[in-house]
Amino acid sequence: MPMVGFGVFKVTDKEECQQSVLSAIRSGYRLIDTAAVYGNEDAVGDAVRKAIATGLCTREELFITSKLWVQDMANYDLAKAGIEASLKKSGLDYFDLYLLHQAMGDYFSAWRALEDAYEAGKLKAIGVSNFYAHVLANFCETVRITPMVNQVELHPYFAQPARAGNHEAL
Repeated sequence: MPMVGFGVFKVTDKEECQQSVLSAIRSGYRLIDTAAVYGNEDAVGDAVRKAIATGLCTREELFITSKLWVQDMANYDLAKAGIEASLKKSGLDYFDLYLLHQAMGDYFSAWRALEDAYEAGKLKAIGVSNFYAHVLANFCETVRITPMVNQVELHPYFAQPARAGNHEAL
């Protein structure tokens, strides 16, 4: 997994998103981060296919991340359908990393859908996003496959030192 990635949060215009992702790939980015709720998985997929078709990179060189939004986390079947919808919108055969966007809804049942998609090869790695340390610790005790990632927002303008410290304790 690349150390630095290119995120497309709030890039809702399809053409702008596609061109931004293509520019990022041309500039050397290999990790692209999207989510169902961003409404641009299709544009990311279009950019990925275009980058591959023009020889900028291979699919194997890219690391594409997406996330299941909370409306699809009410139960196993909705989560399974949400994963399939993300794959269909993106036009990709698999995601390198797929996350539960937040610890909301029936995220335990949603996680089972991620585990099944992971075992089917549709998701190369699975994890969570925005889980607090105490929630993550409890969650890890009850699931079959331990989350491989907990993606948390952390940067100079949003340092969250207490949250980072809590995660280090895990």
